Amino acid sequence: MLPFAELHLHLEGTLEPEMVFELAERNRVALPWRDPDDLRGRYSYGCLQDFLDLYYANMAVLRTEADFAELTDAYLARAARAGVVRAEVFCDLQAHTARGVPAPVVLSGVADALGRAEADHGVSAGLILTFLRHLPAEDAARSYAEAIATGVDLLGVGLCSSEIGFPAAPFADLYARARADGLHTVAHAGEEGGPDSVWEVLEHLRVERVDHGIRAMSDPGLVRHLAERRIPLTVCPLSNVRLRAVGELSAHPLPAMLDAGLVACVNSDDPAYFGGYLDDNIAAVTDAFGLTPDQVATLARNSIEASFLPAADKQRLLSAVPA
Repeated sequence: MLPFAELHLHLEGTLEPEMVFELAERNRVALPWRDPDDLRGRYSYGCLQDFLDLYYANMAVLRTEADFAELTDAYLARAARAGVVRAEVFCDLQAHTARGVPAPVVLSGVADALGRAEADHGVSAGLILTFLRHLPAEDAARSYAEAIATGVDLLGVGLCSSEIGFPAAPFADLYARARADGLHTVAHAGEEGGPDSVWEVLEHLRVERVDHGIRAMSDPGLVRHLAERRIPLTVCPLSNVRLRAVGELSAHPLPAMLDAGLVACVNSDDPAYFGGYLDDNIAAVTDAFGLTPDQVATLARNSIEASFLPAADKQRLLSAVPA
C-alpha cells in the first residue's frame, strides 16, 4: 500500500450516522431521524449550502471532550486502513463555541486523540484551525484567540464554509497574525468560486496551500503560477461530485491538473457525507480515469510534498513511494 498524506479533512465531516446516534443517546440529544439509515438517506445535496445545513445540525451531538476524542480517533483508525501516514486535519471551532461548547473542550479532545495517533495508528498528525468565512473576520479573530489560550498545539489556520458572497480578503490581518505566530496557512477557494477566488487567497491571505482549487483550471495564467511555485491543491473528487462542483467524476479536472504539472493531491473532505475516505477516492479516480500505477504514485508523492512535515520526514516517506 502506498503511503499518503491526507491534507483536506474536516473532522466534523467524519461523523458517521451510527456515531451520530450513539452520541445523541449518550448526550440526550433528540434527533429528527428514525435511525442511521434514515439519516444516511438525507445525504443528497443540490448545492454546498444543502450539505452545510445538515453538517452543522449533526454537530449538535458533539458535547464533551470524550466525544471529540472519540470522533478524531475513529477517523485516524479508518485513515490508517486507507494508507494514510500523515493527517493534517481541520477543526471548525467556531461551529462548536457558537452552540455553547467551550474551546478547551473541543480542542483538548481533538488534541488528545491526535497526540496518540502515531502510537495507536501509525499516523503522524497536525491540527489546522479553520475559520468560517460566512461569519465576520472579527468572530474568527476571537476564535483564534480562544484557541491559542488553550495551549493546544496548532499546525496552521484555514478558511472554509460558503465561498460565494463571502470574500477572503477581510481575513488578511488574522492570517498575518497566524504567520507571525509561526503557523502555516491554507484556505478553501476555487470550489464554488472561479479562479478569482484562488487569486484572492494567494494574494490577500498568502496561503501556502489551496484547498480544492479546481476552478483554477479555467485561467492558464493561474495554472502557470501554481505550477511554477509548486503551490499545492488539495483536491476532493467525490466531494466535488456530491456537491455538484462537477457533473460527474469523468468530468473532473484532476487528470488535466496532473498533466499541467500541478501539485494536486487527492483527499476525502467530509467522507461520512460524500461516500468515501481517501482510499475510496483514490479507487474512484483510478477507475474513472484509468490511472496508471505511476500516476497513483504521483498522487502519493504530491500529497507528501504538499504536507507541512519537516523535510527529513518528507524524504523518509517519499522513499517508500516507487519512483
